[in-house]
Amino acid sequence: MPYVNIKVTREGTAPGADATTLEQKRALIQGVSQLLHDVMGKPHDTTFVVIEEVELENWGVGGVTTPQWRARRRAQQG
Repeated sequence: MPYVNIKVTREGTAPGADATTLEQKRALIQGVSQLLHDVMGKPHDTTFVVIEEVELENWGVGGVTTPQWRARRRAQQG
């Protein structure tokens, strides 16, 4: 009985969006379930997929929050 936990930052991928869309979540759940089925033979009806959206301020990389990391990266790129 697989359990998959997907964590993403809470932000949209389209202008003005501030969260993952329902369509994107459905695609992630379907895709992960299908991958487990194809690779390991796990049945869809016993595969659990949980998507957690994390606020940007609660996600860090390189010792800083994601907004700080992105600002540094933009400054380095020019």
